[in-house]
This record gives sequence, C-alpha cells and structure tokens, in this order.
Amino acid sequence: MRSFVTIVVLIVSIITLNAQTSGSYKVDPDHSNILTKVQHMGAGYVWGRFDTFSGDVNFSSEDPSKSSINVQISADSIDTHQEKRDQHLKSPDFFNAKEFAVITFKSSSVKKVDDKTYEVAGDITLHGVTKPITTQVKVTGAGKGMKGEERVGTETTFNLKRSDFGMNFMPGGIGDDVQVVMNLEGIKQAPGAAPAPAPAQ
Repeated sequence: MRSFVTIVVLIVSIITLNAQTSGSYKVDPDHSNILTKVQHMGAGYVWGRFDTFSGDVNFSSEDPSKSSINVQISADSIDTHQEKRDQHLKSPDFFNAKEFAVITFKSSSVKKVDDKTYEVAGDITLHGVTKPITTQVKVTGAGKGMKGEERVGTETTFNLKRSDFGMNFMPGGIGDDVQVVMNLEGIKQAPGAAPAPAPAQ
C-alpha cells in the first residue's frame, strides 16, 4: 500500500511540474550562467563565463515538438577573471568580438527523453560560422519567485571544437575541445509578450 501511495504521489508531482512549466519564459540573466572550460598547455583548465546574454524558452509539455530555445550571447562579455587574457579572447585571434558581436543558439527540434529531460537540436552561430549541435536539456525545477512570478530552470552541457568555427590560434597550447555549461532560469511571460531583445552589439 505504501509503495502504491508513493507511485501516485510521484505521478501527481510529475503532472504538476509539467503543468507548471508549460508556457513562454524569458531568461533571467541574474540567476543564470553560461560557462566555458578549455584545457591550457595540456595541463589544467581555464574557466570563463559570459556576463551578457538573453533568451527565450517556449515549453509545451503536451507537445514537446512545439517547444523551442533561443539564446543570444554578447561575445564581448567573456570573462575569465584575467583582464589581459579577456582582451586577447575578444581580439581577432579568438572571438573577434567587434566583427562577430553576438553568439546565437536557435533550436530546430525538441524531443522528450523522459519526464525531465529533452533532446534539443539546433544551430549555434559563433565567429561567423553556423554549425548544428544536439544536446540534452534537463528541467531542474519549477517554482515561484519573491513577487509570485513563475520560474523554471534548465541545464545542459555540451562540447564544441573551436577549430570548427575558425578559431585556430595556438592549437598546441590551447585545447580544441571547449565545454559549454548553460544553466538558464526563466520567468514565465504573459501570452503575447515580446521576445527577449538580443544583447547590444
């Protein structure tokens, strides 16, 4: 009997979470993080983060194929806690942030994997090059903010090769594989609300 009750509670919790999360959300950059990790000189790893970004998450629990994720990141906002290195990363040797000011991800399909995980395919545009990627996005939770606004959290980790995007500086000293971690918390929007603006170029 106890096991049956536990199963019922679990099912109700999943249904409630799906009902809570369906809708359109605007990414809250104050409670979100976009991080990068790359190996340095074959030894340790350098972590960075982007300080300026925006995005929208449209989620349908009834029909996940109607869901979408769009993210815009200011390349000039890269921050590795070392000013000289950050300026170099913004230069033509790496991001070339003046010419390619915004990094974008736009989903093309969303498929349900399980009750909290979705396979998201889409295109990422970086350094003027667009490549397809597929990643698993986990819904980390849903709740209400201090003003009663509905919030949902998502998380994903994926790898890119910087050489695929024409970023070939110092291949022997800086790793080609870049790990990207995106933790996005969104605020539910009223129907018909305007999409999030792209970061200033």
